[in-house]
Amino acid sequence: MAYDRYVAICHPLSMMDALLHSLMVLRLSSCRDREIPHFCEHAQVIKLACFDTLINNFLIHFAPQESEDHGFTETILFIKNMNHTYVSEFLLLGLTDDPELQPFLLGLFLSMYLVTILGNLLITLAVSCDPHLHSPMYSFLCILSLADICISTTTIPKMLLNIQAQNEHISYTDCIAQIGFVLFFGGFENCLLAAMAYDCYVAICHPLRYTVIMTPRLCVLLILLSLLLSIADSLLHSLMVLRLSFCTNREIPHFFCELDQVFKLACSDILINNFLIYFVGSLFGGVPVSGIIFSYTLILSSILRMPSVEGRCKAFSTCGSHLSVVSLFYGTGFGVYISSAVTDSSRKAAVASMMYIVVPQMMNPFIYSLRNRDMKGALRKIVTRIHLSLNGVTCFRLVFLE
Repeated sequence: MAYDRYVAICHPLSMMDALLHSLMVLRLSSCRDREIPHFCEHAQVIKLACFDTLINNFLIHFAPQESEDHGFTETILFIKNMNHTYVSEFLLLGLTDDPELQPFLLGLFLSMYLVTILGNLLITLAVSCDPHLHSPMYSFLCILSLADICISTTTIPKMLLNIQAQNEHISYTDCIAQIGFVLFFGGFENCLLAAMAYDCYVAICHPLRYTVIMTPRLCVLLILLSLLLSIADSLLHSLMVLRLSFCTNREIPHFFCELDQVFKLACSDILINNFLIYFVGSLFGGVPVSGIIFSYTLILSSILRMPSVEGRCKAFSTCGSHLSVVSLFYGTGFGVYISSAVTDSSRKAAVASMMYIVVPQMMNPFIYSLRNRDMKGALRKIVTRIHLSLNGVTCFRLVFLE
């Protein structure tokens, strides 16, 4: 005990050093390999860790030495020799390595992309050109279609270019930009669906006060709030990626720069990044989802209280399309989360992510056009105008040639 008091008083840093290293070992998770060719030496235990050990290695070299100059020299050498480097580009491995499947994937995704662009453009043109559709519900739908076009354009063209050119490279700047845009447009759709759920609630539960509540000013405020929240979320995660240093491994087993896959390549500590993903994701995703669930709870309660069957059918037709889109959007997102948690294969997770980032954007125009009578009529008018315009151009060319 006397010796213990001597060390505590005369060499307090030594005790603090031992305690610090012991506590830092407790934060590590070990892999299946548990063989230590030694006694439980600190450096040997760290080698078995699956968790990021950058902070542990730094503390080992930064710990007080017998000489301050020696300790400072060791720290400088450690920083220079750390196993990370400046990354100028990443490699997007895509969905498969099989060269025979590449033409099929090229044709499949090109078709899906063209259908997505054409369908959402038709929805936008129909809402813009038909005065009967100039209402809050269809205004939100028009903006949702534009967001679908943007999020598809952020990911699919780069994948098509890589398949066509047989080039898997994507620059560091483009990768960070892709992460930011995917988060922005995905978050914007998330908030927009919540605003559309509120619009459905007002239309069904308070039909006589609909025009008083859903004013153009309120619609603009909801859209601006969705934009601001999406920008904040996107910038936060993108800037937090910029602080990371990456190892020599630059392969991303995905068809776009997904945030989680980029984190797996980092050599620096990603504890703060993971905390922000779960905290901000729970807050940013939980509030809109809670709003949607609460709105549809009130809608269902109001529909069940309606005396006539015709009134119930009309109410269901009002919110049926939106409910289908919400189910598709959150259902595929939840499926991606479950598949990534269950499977260890990054390629299978990439296929699941395709269902989330590609399929809903392609299906939304079909859902709204097939389940909405007003939208069907507006689309029929647009198609008729385009057909007449093409026929007019053809007739003009024939007359000119004659």
